[in-house]
Amino acid sequence: MAFKIGPINLNAIAQGVGGLAFGSGDHGSEDDDSGVERLLDRISNGVLADDRRAAVAELQAVVAESGSAQLAFGAMGFPVLMSVLKEEQDDVEMVRGALETLVNALTPIESTPGVYNEVQPASLNSELLSREAESISLLLSLLTEDDFYMRYYTLQLLTALISNCRTRLQEAILATPRGLTRLMDMLMDREVIRNEALLLLTFLTRDAEEIQKIVVFEGAFEKIFNIIKEEGGSEGGIVVQDCLELLNNLLRNNPTNQILLRETIGLQSVVSLIKLRKGIADGFTQQKTVNLLGALETVALLLAGSSDVEPTKDANRIANQTVFSQNKLLDHLLMLSVESRWAAIVVRCAALRCIGDLILGHAQNRDALGSRLLGDDPDVEPALNSILRIFLRTSSLQECIAAEFVFKCFCEGNPDGQMMLASTITPLPQSSLRGGKIMEDANRVSFGSILVQALISSEGQNDLEASCRAASILSHILKDNVQCKERVLRIQLEVPVSALSTPELLMPRIVKYLAVASPNLHKQETHDHTISNKKSMWLQPVLLRLLVTWLADCPDAVNCFLESPAHLTYMIELVLSRSSAESVHVAGLAAVLLGECIVFNKATKDNRDAFMVVDAISQRIGLTAYFHIWEEMQNSPLFISAASASRLPKPLTRSTAAEAVGVSDVQDGEEQFETDKSSTSPVDPLLTSFYDAAFVNFIRHLEPLVREKIVELFSRPKSKVTIIPASLEQKSGESDSEYIIRLKSFMEKQCHEMQELLGRNAALADDLAKTKGDSNSFIKGHNSAMQGTANGITSRLEADNLRQELQETRNRIETLKAEKRNCEDEISTYKQLAGKYEVDLKSLSDAYNSLEQTNYHLELEVKRARGGNESILPDLEAVREEGRQEAQKESEAELNDLLVCLGQEQSKVEKLCSRLTELGEDVDALLENIGDEGEVQGEDEEED
Repeated sequence: MAFKIGPINLNAIAQGVGGLAFGSGDHGSEDDDSGVERLLDRISNGVLADDRRAAVAELQAVVAESGSAQLAFGAMGFPVLMSVLKEEQDDVEMVRGALETLVNALTPIESTPGVYNEVQPASLNSELLSREAESISLLLSLLTEDDFYMRYYTLQLLTALISNCRTRLQEAILATPRGLTRLMDMLMDREVIRNEALLLLTFLTRDAEEIQKIVVFEGAFEKIFNIIKEEGGSEGGIVVQDCLELLNNLLRNNPTNQILLRETIGLQSVVSLIKLRKGIADGFTQQKTVNLLGALETVALLLAGSSDVEPTKDANRIANQTVFSQNKLLDHLLMLSVESRWAAIVVRCAALRCIGDLILGHAQNRDALGSRLLGDDPDVEPALNSILRIFLRTSSLQECIAAEFVFKCFCEGNPDGQMMLASTITPLPQSSLRGGKIMEDANRVSFGSILVQALISSEGQNDLEASCRAASILSHILKDNVQCKERVLRIQLEVPVSALSTPELLMPRIVKYLAVASPNLHKQETHDHTISNKKSMWLQPVLLRLLVTWLADCPDAVNCFLESPAHLTYMIELVLSRSSAESVHVAGLAAVLLGECIVFNKATKDNRDAFMVVDAISQRIGLTAYFHIWEEMQNSPLFISAASASRLPKPLTRSTAAEAVGVSDVQDGEEQFETDKSSTSPVDPLLTSFYDAAFVNFIRHLEPLVREKIVELFSRPKSKVTIIPASLEQKSGESDSEYIIRLKSFMEKQCHEMQELLGRNAALADDLAKTKGDSNSFIKGHNSAMQGTANGITSRLEADNLRQELQETRNRIETLKAEKRNCEDEISTYKQLAGKYEVDLKSLSDAYNSLEQTNYHLELEVKRARGGNESILPDLEAVREEGRQEAQKESEAELNDLLVCLGQEQSKVEKLCSRLTELGEDVDALLENIGDEGEVQGEDEEED
């Protein structure tokens, strides 16, 4: 087989590339190049078969040990060895050696330390070999050979080739008739070949929908689960891991294959992979952990659904949830994540995420989790309480994120469940607070008691972190549920000691924690500044998210927040105190909270209304700077990535499995944070968990509402400025001096309000002048006449006049259009009436003509009747006679029919009499008795 290399000197190419990669002064490279050329010449031009076999063996050894030999072989050797594979298939030993040489040519060699390689020989050779589709077809044909090593080396060669040129090899295999069929047949071969074929298929099926369909059609699901069963399930080795990787490749983003798996094999086989036996605490080897991760990834893929369909509307996903529920998947997931604390953290996290996916949008599964009890009598506890304890106490951030995901999915679209959890939040007794911890009797401690205990315990750094974690759970309980927001707003944190003590509500305590959670404060209080800052960096964003969720579409919560002037002042300080890349989220969320105080504010008091909030923003921050901070948060990478985050788990492969298990070994909280220092992400992992798509969309939709509300507030006077003439009149019984004093007080108040309004407008005009030409300015998209002019108020008045004139013109046009439509309607009505009258007139004319004709015919009949009166009676007599004859004929016919029937009956009676006589019966006596009975019956009927 000749490669399309062209009329060039292959030896010169090999020497040149070898010199570039390994140095032009390396005499060993030149020797390798010349040695490869001599060996290839012996193979292609040799006469003796033994000599050619020996040359193949020597070439195999040289290519396996030298990178320069690999380069030289790539330039010269592929046509020679492919020709051997095609023409020398009867010489098994030579074909084996050629295949093994090709494998060595595609296998990377570890470079010598200190030597910089610009060219990777294995990658270059893979590129050369994969360009020829005929070569791939030839290799696939070798899989049908009887020799074990020929099939084995062929699979190794294809695996090495796909590692470097996956897309090209996928296309070549698809173009080869029965290519995938031959590979699938290898799964039924001997164990070594089966394992190599399995590994090759894991590479082939990645991101290849057509290959996935063909592989499934060839019975991949049955073969995969049979191999897993033979290897011992989750207790098996790396072969089980490869099977699960192949299975996940077939299911990822492929609803058709998911439906086929559910309806053929069933999901029970998947559930059995994560089933644990109770009492086994030391059976989690590293390989078993990886296998469990692969099985949990399978569950997650089946529960994730399609990426372009909402989870609650995905029929395939809902069907998978239902079937999993019927197969008791929730029990096994709770065993892995909650009850088996000896499992690796990464396994527990994956199981918790699967629980969240299992209950998301599925009412039956949510109810099952809400009513599930864990543990043995008498130490039983609701499953939600156990997951909450894990969330509050774990030192692993990944486990914390996974546990929060369960509550997020439980509360999503579940107002009854939210109200159920909120109803358990009650004030704590003073005895539990003096002891520092709430009672540990799981049977008597409610979900809300655990949550409130964590919320109000802030004696140290760890308690503050627990409070912030509890605040995160509370935000999910309150999300999009006004009843829960108003209920929690009225709940007291502690039972009052006496009637004179002032009860403390939850919202002021949250704002207090927000101030205590400042990262700068904790830097000053600890010796290890780096770790403390890392651990406390996410506390303020979590608390701010709770407040943002609480105030959304809840005027009562906004009013409660603005009751204390210090709350508004502190929010403005948070917006102004942005000093690092992480604090942009704190400042941005604080800006969002201020925006909610403007949009959802229904208060009428001077110190709590929206005017007051806008004044504070414009005076302390400036409207331009305010919206710049808002937009800076929305343009951050974390915010942008959250909007398009995928629900699918990351693929678990051989290369990523060791890393995943390695991360799970980090148990201590500080070690976890130390590990995160090497991450390229500038923020904490927990910070990434609450920037979900729903929260991002809420913030994006809120910003234009805030802009419109501010424009509305500045474009119309307050209701309190409106003058009511009746109030200026002197009241009855009021003296002149009192009336003058009252008018003077009213005028002073009016002047003060006018000065306040002028100050607002001046500040707005100043902001507008500063934002000239800025595309991110405050008035962007709302009023083009108000952009960046020094005389802002005049521009706005001109714009108002133009708008008013435009509106009047539009009204006149609409009036004319309405009059035109009325005229057209009247014309149409008159046309219809005219047509109707024409039809009626024609009908009357036709009726008149018909009456005249009828009258004419009647007159003719009358004349005829008067003229022929004498002949009427004879005609009547003839008709009567004809009727009598017909009636007589009918009666005679009926009489004849009756006589015929009587004759037939008489013949029957005679036959019966003769038969009775033959039998010896007295016929006359019988007839007399019948006659007597007939007379008796007749008498009885007469009596009746």
